[in-house]
Amino acid sequence: AQTGTGKTAAFALPMLQNLIPDQRQVQGLVLTPTRELAMQVASAVYEFGQHRQARVLAVYGGQSYSRQITRLKKGIDIVIGTPGRMLDLIRQKVLDLSAVHTVVLDEADEMLSMGFIEDIQAILDETPTRRQTALFSATMPSEIRRLASQYLNDPFSVAIQREQMTVAGIEQRYYLVNAQDKTAALTRLFEVEPITRALIFTRTRVSSGDLANELTTRGFAAEVLNGDLAQDARERVLNRFRQAQIKVLV
Repeated sequence: AQTGTGKTAAFALPMLQNLIPDQRQVQGLVLTPTRELAMQVASAVYEFGQHRQARVLAVYGGQSYSRQITRLKKGIDIVIGTPGRMLDLIRQKVLDLSAVHTVVLDEADEMLSMGFIEDIQAILDETPTRRQTALFSATMPSEIRRLASQYLNDPFSVAIQREQMTVAGIEQRYYLVNAQDKTAALTRLFEVEPITRALIFTRTRVSSGDLANELTTRGFAAEVLNGDLAQDARERVLNRFRQAQIKVLV
């Protein structure tokens, strides 16, 4: 299904509804391909689960092990995270999945393309065979179908037909310009369009830094977000963007 249609609620609300109160073991598990998605899903699940006093923890690389381990030892209901960090915590004997009754693979195709398939299989092997497993994917390549047939028992498939390629309210345009004219064209857009905040995607990390510097030089408050930044730095940049302290995120 498309972005903004409520996929997180579709798996989070049933998972929260099925929580057994006062258990000190992990009951729900959500695997995501990226740190940012783990944080986003954890925030939503926490908000949905406030009235049930659900204890939710996001685990991902770039964050302190000690904090995550301390939280796990105190008792967590739902863990959401990236495969690599989750596997590390399992191997350290601090993440016990023996009581999990619901597993969600969110953006399964992205996890597959990022090479997480073996980590996912190792994590699923740590969960009980009697569990509910939900797999969310924008596409269904053969590897995803093979994963589903291996780990899902007689699965029911739901495919949402797209009525349109983008959600309502998004206007699409494209401009054909020479490579050397792209920055000038971009600057012109900022001058003539009522843009309050903008996301710009570039092909490489180097070009993202170069473009952010160039836009700042031209008077547009821009910062870069890429894999060269440490996790805490990435979170600070995202927060500044959310709070409109910066106009452009490259």
